Amino acid sequence: MAFFSVLVPPTYKTPDRLDKYICDHTPNMNRSKLKSGLVTILVNGKPQKISYKVKPSDRIDVQWEENVPDNIDPEDIPLDIVYEDDNVCVVNKKQGMVTHPASGNWSGTLVNALLFHWNRQSIPELKTGSASEILSNRRPGIVHRLDKDTSGLIITAKNRDTEEFLGNQFRNHNKIYKEYICICMGRPQHSHGIIETQIIRDPKDRKRFKAVVGTDEGKFARSYYRCISCYGEYSLMRVRINTGRTHQIRVHMKYLNCPILGDQIYSRPDRKFPGATLMLHSRKMRIHIPGFRNKMEFVSPTPRRFVEVMKILKKDYPKTILPDDR
Repeated sequence: MAFFSVLVPPTYKTPDRLDKYICDHTPNMNRSKLKSGLVTILVNGKPQKISYKVKPSDRIDVQWEENVPDNIDPEDIPLDIVYEDDNVCVVNKKQGMVTHPASGNWSGTLVNALLFHWNRQSIPELKTGSASEILSNRRPGIVHRLDKDTSGLIITAKNRDTEEFLGNQFRNHNKIYKEYICICMGRPQHSHGIIETQIIRDPKDRKRFKAVVGTDEGKFARSYYRCISCYGEYSLMRVRINTGRTHQIRVHMKYLNCPILGDQIYSRPDRKFPGATLMLHSRKMRIHIPGFRNKMEFVSPTPRRFVEVMKILKKDYPKTILPDDR
């Protein structure tokens, strides 16, 4: 992974595109090379498109992948298939699997596994074209994603028409139902509620996001939560999302002062469960799929890691149900 920064002189007057300026002022760099390996571009700490026009005194920070492979190859990786027909494949994604190839994870992804499962050929990595075309080429059939450490249901498309059919529903989350379960550190103030915030990138750490209110900055996010039960200072929560923002549930649980157990980005290490991994699981989905009049419902079983933690919590603490105060 390469990181480099460029500072635009205060006297600079040419309104160059961001990609052109970077290539003109970075040794051994050209636009094709930049776009094929680009991970993130920040201008003055905020993400920007490569078409952005540079301004005097701009600080440009670039994260770039040096060793982009020539192909995305099929890999014989076992998959837990929940449902499959000629158009869709619903997978119960295991924790630790990345959804599609990207910087630092060019193999072992769900896409690599699906290519093998579907008897597809390797996909040549695009070296030219727009950034969106390059990214789209790396994720055939992927219409939504789960974080690497989030397990559970993910639906994929086996042809272009289905990809567009499903994609339209994910662009309007009111048309689908996605429910997650999570084990959190802390108790919510209310038994259930709606969290509505903007989500922005944390200016102090580009890997993190923050929930903020009272601003138009960032992207709007809405989550519905219900506390199923509490055990000591731990809570078993059910969360439904109405938007699909990066890290949305993790950020909103942190905003609720109930960060998810095992979240290495948004929560502190826990003394009782020091080895816990992210306790977030995509449990249920209802969605229209081609060939069916009514929505199909898919349910994933509770993961073993949840069962093991809950067994300890039930042994050590009495079960508490928060009063339904709303």
